[in-house]
Amino acid sequence: MQAKKRYFILVSAGACLLLLFCFGGIQVPLSRRSLSRRDGGTFLPGARWRRSAGVVEPYSAGEQDPKDDANELRLRDSVPEKPCRMESCFDFSLCERNGFKVYIHPQQKGEKMSESYQNILSSIEGSRFFTPDPSQACVFVLGLDTLDRDQLSAQYVHNLKTKVQSLPQWNHGKNHIIFNLYSGTWPDYTEDLGFDIGLAMLAKASISTENFRPKFDISIPLFSKEHPRTGGQRGYLKYNAIPPFRKYLLVFKGKRYLTGIGSDTRNALYHVHNAEDVILLTTCKHGKDWHKHKDARCDKDNAEYDKYDYREMLYNSTFCLVPRGRRLGSFRFLEALQAACVPVTLSNGWELPFSEIIDWKTAAVIGDERLLLQVPSTVRSIHQEKILSLRQYTQFFWEAYFNSVDKIVLTTLEIIQDRVLQHKSRSKLMWNSLPGGLSALPQYSTYLGDFPFYYAKLEQDRSVRSSYAVLGMGCPPFFSWPYVSPLVSQSQPVMKLLTAVAKSQYCAQVIVVWNCGKSLPAKHRWPVTSLPVIVIEGENKVISSRFLPYDIIRTDAVLGLDEDAVLSTTEVEFAFTVWQSFPDRIVGYPARSHFWDSDKERWGYTSKWTNDYSMVLTGAAVYHKYYHYLYTTYLPASLKSTVDQMSNCEDILMNFLVSSVSKLPPIKVTQKKQYKETMMAQSSRASRWADPDHFAQRQTCMNDFAHWFGTMPLVHSQMRLDPVLFKDQVSILRKKYRDIERL
Repeated sequence: MQAKKRYFILVSAGACLLLLFCFGGIQVPLSRRSLSRRDGGTFLPGARWRRSAGVVEPYSAGEQDPKDDANELRLRDSVPEKPCRMESCFDFSLCERNGFKVYIHPQQKGEKMSESYQNILSSIEGSRFFTPDPSQACVFVLGLDTLDRDQLSAQYVHNLKTKVQSLPQWNHGKNHIIFNLYSGTWPDYTEDLGFDIGLAMLAKASISTENFRPKFDISIPLFSKEHPRTGGQRGYLKYNAIPPFRKYLLVFKGKRYLTGIGSDTRNALYHVHNAEDVILLTTCKHGKDWHKHKDARCDKDNAEYDKYDYREMLYNSTFCLVPRGRRLGSFRFLEALQAACVPVTLSNGWELPFSEIIDWKTAAVIGDERLLLQVPSTVRSIHQEKILSLRQYTQFFWEAYFNSVDKIVLTTLEIIQDRVLQHKSRSKLMWNSLPGGLSALPQYSTYLGDFPFYYAKLEQDRSVRSSYAVLGMGCPPFFSWPYVSPLVSQSQPVMKLLTAVAKSQYCAQVIVVWNCGKSLPAKHRWPVTSLPVIVIEGENKVISSRFLPYDIIRTDAVLGLDEDAVLSTTEVEFAFTVWQSFPDRIVGYPARSHFWDSDKERWGYTSKWTNDYSMVLTGAAVYHKYYHYLYTTYLPASLKSTVDQMSNCEDILMNFLVSSVSKLPPIKVTQKKQYKETMMAQSSRASRWADPDHFAQRQTCMNDFAHWFGTMPLVHSQMRLDPVLFKDQVSILRKKYRDIERL
């Protein structure tokens, strides 16, 4: 009887448990990853494919990599349980007090630092964001080298966790940015940095979409230790060849990993190689014990590998394959951009560099590792017009954001600043259009029409075009004239200039910046003009004050004139008419040039009248007023101090600035011969042009400016724009700008 009772109780208990399980009363954890961090606690089968670079659906919706659990455990110390966002892990109040400033923790004695990390810190110290005072900082950067976190590397910094947490401003990593190029080590190369980053942002190369925290982390490119700190080389697309095809269609040359992570894709490249227009070469000869893992293809691959020169392939191919290596990123990505070879990425799950701001579909082909055999047919199907566009964008992105450590670091900081100051952030159009986001400062304006770079794009939209036309036609006066007085006033030529300029139908304002030590002339001594003369008395009496962004200037164009300029009303109007077609350049009359002196190994400056020039002096030129703002805020105080101390070279510095932004030369317009003769006749001991040290100072300025820019931004030109019918044998009455031809 008791046995029957026990049997009945067991059956009843089992039935109850079965009912509870069926109706959801008991939940059985089937996997540690049953809750996805990215989906706020809701598990989606196949969610790890959601942000894959490819367009193919996952092979199996429920397929999971057995390594994922192990990788998550390794990353648990590096990534917070809840993904950080700016709203949750960043203290915006630190930026409200003093603006966007960056502080670098002092380097600890005896700590080794790689050349690449030193370049990063030097770029920050030389930027307008740097502050030596931690109490004024909005963002903090470690003085400890975090670039290489591979434990087998000689650059690996040990005990980093203890050293970082001992920093007084660490604060669990809040408002910190950590730069990293290499993470993990053999054999799996995980993204573990080896220390707890806390609430810090990561500026990391080869970061995966799985570990990337959108709008918080920043994906940066993998660059070598030879990457230049400043300047950087220009891209290799010299001419827009039509059709844009090269000797090879698709190329790659690199290591083939016989074992370990990253080996599958490169091991399969030989299936696509055809030794004609698709050249995909790999070698087994790397590492100390490659012979131990040598396979049947190694000897043949190595022999084929040695037949081709990598640089020759790179510069003569339309597309360059960028497969993943041990890590997701590769040096070949930047190499392809510079060579105008369209990158074809094969690295599933790689968050492309600066993906937050750059539209990579315009400059690269995003492939899928699983569809390697389809790559040749895919790139062959791309139309030649699209190929040309892709190549042009590779050059733009390379020169705007990647050709130096300076550009990479500044882009990183500008992205963070846009997040912090969202009301003054750049649009995607500004980042992805010439001249790029680093040259279009949103602190000046967030309206594209206030910049000299986007007029053509705005005209594509009818509403924008009509509003712009109203601004131009509804208010015909369209330029201002700030005049900087000389150290020794020559009143008579100044009065003639005032009268001539005020007669122009386009002149809206006449502004005189009075910088000389003498007192202002009495009002009755100023000429009577149709426009009131606005006089601004310089406070510091420095020559750079002519380029201050005065709020009183309400027009886009600025006509700059020196005291020794001799221009008629007709010449002024013609220069402005030309500028309307080239608002991003300096348009004017007196031209100068630069050259490389091979004997002295330095840059030279010449004022000889030739058919070649690279500068148009701002003493008689039209340019956009935005360059006043750039001159004041973008250039370092050291350069402006040099100019002010010498009272010289401000016009050269402005030419350097404009050419570095536009990548184009200035434009020289026709001038009458009398201008040259009058300039020479007016030279006297009282003029700075007659000072024997003046020319030598300008030579020195050229080299100082080139050193700061890291390159020579000036561009030579032989183009001169003349009025229609200029010097044609027709009646003078048929010519619009008649006075230009009269001596």
